Order: sequence, then structure tokens, then C-alpha cells
Amino acid sequence: MRVEFDRETCIGMFQCVAEWEGFERDEDAGKAVLVDGEEEEPGKFVREVPDDAELDAKFAARVCPVDAITIHEDGEQIVP
Repeated sequence: MRVEFDRETCIGMFQCVAEWEGFERDEDAGKAVLVDGEEEEPGKFVREVPDDAELDAKFAARVCPVDAITIHEDGEQIVP
């Protein structure tokens, strides 16, 4: 399972931070940060989700008010 995060879309509500430690607050930028994320293209970050964090990662994606976070498994988007 992998998470994709569009930082350009993020509006800094930080709900994802409350749901999963895979996200942190960047108060200076007013946006979340995907911890250990690799920039796949400008403003879009990805990383693998550890097996023990799958549920938390899904919740983080579901609570994002602007759908900046998506979860993919076996090449298909499963959340949101």
C-alpha cells in the first residue's frame, strides 16, 4: 500500500496529522508534510505505508477536507 500526497492542494487543516504519524505539521508553510515522502513530481509526494499503519493512513486520507491524500493498493486508488 502506498500513500500519495499533493502538497499543493493541502490547505493546512492538519487533520491528517491527528490521524497518522506519517504526517507532520509545517507551521511555516501552513501545510502538512508526508514524513519520509519522496517527491515524485513537483508538489506530489509518495511513500509506502507500513503494514501496521494501514488503517491510520486510510483515516488520514479520509479526513482530508480537500482530498490531497490518496491511498493506492496494487496500482488502484482505494481511498478516498
